[in-house]
Amino acid sequence: MVKRTDVRTARRPARGRLGWNLLGLLVFATAGFPVYWMLNTAFKPARDAIDPDPHFFPRTLTVENFSRALDVADFWGPVGRSLAVSLAVVAVGIAVGMLAALAISRFAFRGRKVVIVGILAVQMVPLVAMIIPVFLLLNDLGQYDRLTGLIITYLTFVLPFTVWTLRGFIVNIPRELEEAAMVDGCTRAGAFLRVVFPLLAPGMVATSVYAFIQAWNEYLYALMLMSQQNQTATVWLGNFTTKHGTEYAPMMAGATMMAVPIVILFLLVQRKMAAGLTAGAVKG
Repeated sequence: MVKRTDVRTARRPARGRLGWNLLGLLVFATAGFPVYWMLNTAFKPARDAIDPDPHFFPRTLTVENFSRALDVADFWGPVGRSLAVSLAVVAVGIAVGMLAALAISRFAFRGRKVVIVGILAVQMVPLVAMIIPVFLLLNDLGQYDRLTGLIITYLTFVLPFTVWTLRGFIVNIPRELEEAAMVDGCTRAGAFLRVVFPLLAPGMVATSVYAFIQAWNEYLYALMLMSQQNQTATVWLGNFTTKHGTEYAPMMAGATMMAVPIVILFLLVQRKMAAGLTAGAVKG
């Protein structure tokens, strides 16, 4: 015969899971509603986008806003420039950040703690506080209104993030794996390439995605450092705000098109964005 206490004990975990599930649904709804409203506004007629009595579901669907977004100004030029800048920032940031993170994680050298504190301090500096120094520096170097100058600027805040994130992944890879490979005849570089690098790949993918998003979504420096002819995709969205007001429906259509590369990137690398592949690799 089952006791009442056993039944109550069995119900408590079920209630706990139900509560966490409801909380998860609430968080998902809160985070996903802006995305839904962007899509809702992008596919509804322009007059419905400024209706004082908005509807949760669009009454009619149209793709006219996307045509309008493409006609306002050159779309593929800014998108191509944003894509080139973001990919360059990710490539350089991952290459340099991985080497820096490896040095900080595996080697003891004088000033190591100062470097770590400096990386954290740089991340705490507001980007708006560096606009004037960055502008003056790029102007002196002849990199104002150039994509190379914008790439260098983005690396100033992407690199600290990359180094700190990759350091966390490298620290979680046991040293014993490298030592075992070196005992078997590998050099330190060979042990890194054959043992550490494959285990670090998921962390590099995750870091690359977030670095790409940071560079892709950046607006302030792209606005201040690039001219109208070399504007990026985020600045391109500003064309929908004029002295007569804001065209919300075409703007949301443009934002939807800008989100497509990020969605595609996530779909391509979602299987690699898992950490902890070294769990159980070393026993004891």
